[in-house]
Amino acid sequence: MEQCACVERELDKVLQKFLTYGQHCEQSLEELLHYVGQLRAELASAALQGTPLSATLSLVMSQCCRKIKDTVQKLASDHKDIHSSVSRVGKAIDRNFDSEICGVVSDAVWDAREQQQQILQMAIVEHLYQQGMLSVAEELCQESTLNVDLDFKQPFLELNRILEALHEQDLGPALEWAVSHRQRLLELNSSLEFKLHRLHFIRLLAGGPEKQLEALSYARHFQPFAQLHQREIQVMMGSLVYLRLGLEKSPYCHLLDNSHWAEICETFTRDACSLLGLSVESPLSVSFASGCVALPVLMNIKAVIEQRQCTGVWSHKDELPIEIELGMKCWYHSVFACPILRQQTSDSNPPIKLICGHVISRDALNKLINGGKLKCPYCPMEQNPADGKRIIF
Repeated sequence: MEQCACVERELDKVLQKFLTYGQHCEQSLEELLHYVGQLRAELASAALQGTPLSATLSLVMSQCCRKIKDTVQKLASDHKDIHSSVSRVGKAIDRNFDSEICGVVSDAVWDAREQQQQILQMAIVEHLYQQGMLSVAEELCQESTLNVDLDFKQPFLELNRILEALHEQDLGPALEWAVSHRQRLLELNSSLEFKLHRLHFIRLLAGGPEKQLEALSYARHFQPFAQLHQREIQVMMGSLVYLRLGLEKSPYCHLLDNSHWAEICETFTRDACSLLGLSVESPLSVSFASGCVALPVLMNIKAVIEQRQCTGVWSHKDELPIEIELGMKCWYHSVFACPILRQQTSDSNPPIKLICGHVISRDALNKLINGGKLKCPYCPMEQNPADGKRIIF
């Protein structure tokens, strides 16, 4: 992460220079326009009076031309200085990151097999649909001749339609969706519908005393949620006392915070994805984030392997030479490590449950067979190896 921090520092310097240059450029041009405007007014006044151009005005015009030229040259020079800062960002990237990363990936991964290409294309299309880039996804489907069913698209279309409305602070589609899925949302212990009603009530409060009666009438929607959200409902009812004085200057000013809109978008995305059987983050974005964490470690271990000339340690098969911790966020299923061989089980080497109840890997089972019999390594029970049953976690 230190490499990223180095590049980020250089990038911050460039952005700061761009900001400073933009402000200076705008100020200089405004001053110049004001100066030219004044001179133009004086020339127009002299022309209306029919008087010849005085020596003073001629001198002022010469000074104006010189000032315009100097200002343009100064701005061009300052802009040229920014180029050196931009080039330093590129040098920082080259200095801190290894451009050759293909060495940590097996060449077989990039084989042009049709099935692999379709899996990758499908992951990209799903990501585009989830991000609301529907036209880009459709274009990719056409160019790659990928056939995507309407049933696959429909959840994403509905999700993005409602999210777009929420971004425009339109609660109607989201409320309609939440009411139609009320029972299933309750099964998920979701508070989405209540939060949508609360946000609509707050919008009515923001309308001032004129909306007081409408807000009181709308408060009836809170009745089904009174048991679970009693405290929050009491706060909203209490805010009505300050409605005539202005909520923005009351103890309830936090109700008007715009962060509620960002929160409702996150809540809707999470609960809707859970209800529709979608992941909150697309498989492509999860894979990319995991790769960003794992890649530096893999680059380091590859360099060590090459330095010590022990390339046989890593054969680029299904398992990595070391374990890489990706964090709890990337834990999706249970794993089992064989207590005998100290290896994580896989599809080719699954966990096997013995008659006695102990579990070992299939490779360990095959190594423990002696004379057609298997003795459990944890208890004295002898058994037939064929009696072991595969376990799926």
